[in-house]
Amino acid sequence: MLKETDAGILISFKISPNASKNEIIKTEDGIKIKITAQPVDGKANKALVEFLSKQFKIPKTSIEIVKGHTSKEKTLLIKTTDSVKKDQLKSEFDLS
Repeated sequence: MLKETDAGILISFKISPNASKNEIIKTEDGIKIKITAQPVDGKANKALVEFLSKQFKIPKTSIEIVKGHTSKEKTLLIKTTDSVKKDQLKSEFDLS
């Protein structure tokens, strides 16, 4: 799920920790993000934020986990008012 808000872009997805490499995968069910970090002491959440920060050239402080801190089902808010960045995010996570 992808939703544009005044604050930025809300993205809902499934995380897969302990993967062989960090990557974003589009599936029939939605978006899956694989992270190499283990789901221990918030390491996977931290690695997720770092990965997306590098992937989209967004400051880590602009990425907030709003739902699913201890779950594989997560919702992120990527805070941006830059329309070019919003379009880039929408095209990356678009499932159509």
